[in-house]
Amino acid sequence: MSSSSLSAPPPPAASPSKPSESSELSELSDSTSRSPWRSLRHRSMRWWSAANFVSNAGTWMQLTVQNLLVLQITGSAAATGLSMSVQAAPALLISVFGGAAVDRWPRKLTAAVSQALLGAVAFVTALMVALDRLDVATLMVLAAVTGVIATVDGPACSLLGNDLVPREDVPSAIGVGALVHQAGRLAGAALAGVTVGFLGTAAAYAANGLSFLFVASVIPFLRPAPGAVRHTGAAEDRGTKDTMSVREGLAFFARRPRLLALAGVTGVSAVFGRNYQLTLAVLVTGPLAGGAGSFGTVSTVLAVGGIVGAVLGARLRRPSVRVVGALAAAGGLLQVVAGLSPSLAVLLVMVLPMAVVESVSDTAGTAVLQTDPPAHLRGRVLGVWGSIGTVWGLGGPPALGLLMELAGARGALIAGGLIIAGLIGAGHLLRERRATVARVSPVATLETAA
Repeated sequence: MSSSSLSAPPPPAASPSKPSESSELSELSDSTSRSPWRSLRHRSMRWWSAANFVSNAGTWMQLTVQNLLVLQITGSAAATGLSMSVQAAPALLISVFGGAAVDRWPRKLTAAVSQALLGAVAFVTALMVALDRLDVATLMVLAAVTGVIATVDGPACSLLGNDLVPREDVPSAIGVGALVHQAGRLAGAALAGVTVGFLGTAAAYAANGLSFLFVASVIPFLRPAPGAVRHTGAAEDRGTKDTMSVREGLAFFARRPRLLALAGVTGVSAVFGRNYQLTLAVLVTGPLAGGAGSFGTVSTVLAVGGIVGAVLGARLRRPSVRVVGALAAAGGLLQVVAGLSPSLAVLLVMVLPMAVVESVSDTAGTAVLQTDPPAHLRGRVLGVWGSIGTVWGLGGPPALGLLMELAGARGALIAGGLIIAGLIGAGHLLRERRATVARVSPVATLETAA
C-alpha cells in the first residue's frame, strides 16, 4: 500500500440533507469500481489501514526481537521453537471459543479491548526485560497469554475491517490488509535491529505496546460506510445468547460445502506447497549450489510477488471457491516447473508467478471465508478456521521435511505440486459429475412417470 493512499484527504462530511443526483451517480460509479484501492475511499478504512500498519510493524519488531531474546537467555534453538509453538497452541485449542466471543460481543469493543490487553502484555514484558527479571518460564507464560488473547483479537480485527466497507469492497479491504501486513513485516524487521542497537531490547517491546494502544485509540472513531454489514453483538443481532454457541458455528461449517471445499483446497496447498522458505532454501543451497545471498534474492522475489498478488486480489469483486481452487492448482503446476529449474535464474523467473498466484488465491479465499457466513456467525467460522489453520501450520513443515528426506528438494517440489493439482482437479471433476447427476435425475424421474 502506498503512503499516498493512506494519507489521502478524507471526503467531505455528509450533508444532513437529501443526497443530490450527482452524488448518487458518484456512489454508483464507486460501487462498480475494480480499483484495488477502492476500499480506501472510505475514511474509516484509511484510518484502520494506517493503524494496522503501525500495529503490524510493532508486532514484527517484537517477534524478531523475541526469537533473539530466547536464544540469548537459553542458547537453545529448540527453546526458540518451543516459544513459538506455545504462542500458537491456544489457536489450536480455543479458537472456536474466541470466535464465539467475537460474535457475542460488539465488534469494536472486542477489538479495542483485545488490542489494549496485548499492549499491556508487551509493556509487562518490556518492564521485566528492563529490570533483568525475565526468565524462560515467564517468557513462555507471556507467550501463552498472548496466544490466548490473539484467538479473540484475530477474528475481531479481521471482521472489523470488513464491517467498515460495503460487501463489494471487502476483497479490496482484504487485499489492502495483505499489503499492510507485508509492509509492516518489512518495516518491523528493519526497525528491530535499529531499536535494539540504539535503545535496547526492552524498547522494542515498549514500542509494540504503544502500537497496540494506538490501534485501540483509533477504533472508537471508526464509522461503517453506507452499505456495510451491521454487527453489534448478540444482544441486538440475535436476541438470545443461546444462539451464540460454539456448536452452532461448528455445525454451520460442517454443513457448508463451500467452506469444506475451501478448507480442503487450502489444506492440500498448505501441506504440499507454500512452505517455500523451507523447500526453496534447500533447493537453492543444495542442487542449485547457491548461498545465503542467493536465497535472500529468492525471498525478495517472493515478497514482491506477494505484494503484486495482493494488489491483483484486491481487484476481485466476487471471489469464489472455484477461483481459489483454480489458482491453487496453477500454483501447484508452477511449483512443479520450479522444482525442475536447472539454474537459479530460471528459478527466479518461476518464483514470481508462484508468489503472485498464491497471494491472489489467499485474498480470494479470505474473502469467501469472511463473507459467505451470515454476519452473526462469522466470528465462530473464523474461530473454526483458526483451529484448522493451526493444524496445517504445525503439521505442514514436518510433513514436507519428511518428503524432502525421501525425495530431495526437487522431488518434494515436483511431487507436492502434482499432488496439489491432481487432488484439486479430481475434486472439481467429482463435483461436476455430482452436479450432472443431480440435473439428470429429475428429468429421468419425469420420463419414467410419463
